[in-house]
Amino acid sequence: MRGSAPEDDKRTPRPALRRSATAVAAAVLLLPLLSATPSAGAGKPGRDALQHAFTEAAARYHVPRSVLLGVSYLESRWDGHGGAPSVSGGYGPMHLTDARTALASEPEFSEPAADARGDGSRARKAVPGQGAKRAALPAELPARLRTLRTAAGLTGLSPEKLRTDPAANVLGGAALLAAEQRRLGAAGSADPAQWYAAVARYAGEDNAAAGRAFANDVYEVMRRGQARTTDAGQRVTLAAAPGLHVDSGQANRAGLQSDRGTEPELECPWSVACESVPAPYEEFGDHDYGNHDLADRPRDQRISTIVIHDTEGSWETTLKLIKDPAYVSWHYTIRSSDGLIAQHVPTKDVAWHAGNWYINSHSVGIEHEGFLASPDAWYTEAMYRTSARLVRYLSRKYDVPLDRQHIVGHDNVPGTTPATIKGMHTDPGPYWDWDHYFTLLGAPFTPTAGPRGGLVTIRPDYGRNRPEYTGCTKPGEPCPPHGSTAVRLYTAPDEHAPLVKDIGLRPDGGDSTIDVNDTGARASTGQRFAVAERSGDWTAIWYLGQKAWFRNPVDARTASNSRGLVATPKDGRAEIPVYGRAYPEKEAYPAGVPYQEVTPLPYKILAGQKYAVGDRMRGDYFYAPTFDVSQHAVVRGDDVYYEIQLGHRVGYVRAEDVDIRRSDA
Repeated sequence: MRGSAPEDDKRTPRPALRRSATAVAAAVLLLPLLSATPSAGAGKPGRDALQHAFTEAAARYHVPRSVLLGVSYLESRWDGHGGAPSVSGGYGPMHLTDARTALASEPEFSEPAADARGDGSRARKAVPGQGAKRAALPAELPARLRTLRTAAGLTGLSPEKLRTDPAANVLGGAALLAAEQRRLGAAGSADPAQWYAAVARYAGEDNAAAGRAFANDVYEVMRRGQARTTDAGQRVTLAAAPGLHVDSGQANRAGLQSDRGTEPELECPWSVACESVPAPYEEFGDHDYGNHDLADRPRDQRISTIVIHDTEGSWETTLKLIKDPAYVSWHYTIRSSDGLIAQHVPTKDVAWHAGNWYINSHSVGIEHEGFLASPDAWYTEAMYRTSARLVRYLSRKYDVPLDRQHIVGHDNVPGTTPATIKGMHTDPGPYWDWDHYFTLLGAPFTPTAGPRGGLVTIRPDYGRNRPEYTGCTKPGEPCPPHGSTAVRLYTAPDEHAPLVKDIGLRPDGGDSTIDVNDTGARASTGQRFAVAERSGDWTAIWYLGQKAWFRNPVDARTASNSRGLVATPKDGRAEIPVYGRAYPEKEAYPAGVPYQEVTPLPYKILAGQKYAVGDRMRGDYFYAPTFDVSQHAVVRGDDVYYEIQLGHRVGYVRAEDVDIRRSDA
């Protein structure tokens, strides 16, 4: 886990499915590539062909066109993705699901080598049975994962045509909605307000709350209206209907009445569907325990960060893993098909998800059903919107700023020591649409200064920005062309110049690559960096202790001008260290709590360099090495740190080493 802002309602080894920076070729995804089928609209006479397809399907199956358009927008934003399936096996603008074809099986994977806790005081113990795992599709798929076959029966069209022809796909979606309306005993009304229950059942029938939340979002889109050009260049418009109101009794008549009250202590906004799938807190083996730590946050530890992950596996596999006490943990998982949220760990407790114990202690981890290296195993709009609502809710609850140094990807979490940098994870990767996501959060990225503001916020056009990547299916092989939130960084203002190097990833001085999991020369949407120099269509930023150039032409900006606070070495200091965690000084540790050394990372900030400041904190350490919570302790020190945007990942500098200034000063 880029539209209108939602209403205000208010591992790491992540699952072992997670890819690390050094083990990126282990999981080969069995999904069709973007280039495997013709693009949406291929062979069509004009750019309005998809709009006409919605009109024709609405007339044939007597479904209001606005309902078809609203459902399709929530499922795909009207994109066809070249016939490639979504994370949950959905095809085309209407997201007709055929998981048996799309996800024949999930790849075998092994327990990651990195420690999800990221805490040297409690090394992960080896647990029998934690080697290779495999999760096959069940013999009988749930109805939400096989709607395409049902649509084939209703329309007489072949499954292949429904998967690859956008117009046929829209017909299939219209047929499904009409069938649901008949099943509910409702006439094929021309009034969009009368289709609420059918829309709620369209996304699947296994969770009534998810259906209601999906329908509510569809009707909100219909009220506000939408217009966009799809990934295939098709222009689609849904006219706003601000006066559209739905009879609330429809949900009750359709068996969609609220069941939220039966869930124990769920921490979710009321506008989403949320269920409890608890992660076990159990002791086992040789005095080992898992898979999270009990705590009392935010009273003892401030929650300052929300970490966005992807699961690298299906919803079903992910929920199976979270129930294993010998595995790792995270707080929430969000389902792709309809945005259903499962909460696993109370936010007061510390989940093992980020691979950095300091960040684990201060964060909430959210998994999104998806795959980093399969760009067209796309996330649905329903998932993005639900995730944004959850993050806004958590932001308000814990006063977490809505910016990219507090709402971070797993790929932005720093290693704790030089030895752990290589093993840090790289999800959700360059295909997660941060720009759209922050628009949904109600915190869009906009210019806040002129060219003298001193900072830039990375913000390429997602659809048009298509940097080449390799390694999505096999090492070295090109990935399908796809929109991306990342820009590539060079040592000079020239695309033929070498990429900047990451000495943490490659201590031997090796070159950065364009592998989809290589974060060494990459900046992503929303990240702010101090400007080092400008030259024509190029901008240089301070990045990992060096000057890094990216293309930023006047007619196609990939960054906007910003202002804010920056950290720079104190006068007289030739260089200062950077850290991967903000732990207290040695003198702060009481007897019985082992001192956790704050080891500098291999990066140095040199005199005159500047880095955007994201937060200020006093050093602390949550000591939780045992199942017995009476042995836990929180160590607080006097050392003060600043979080900075060091490179693609954040880092920490001691306040005593830096001066804090305004970027435009």
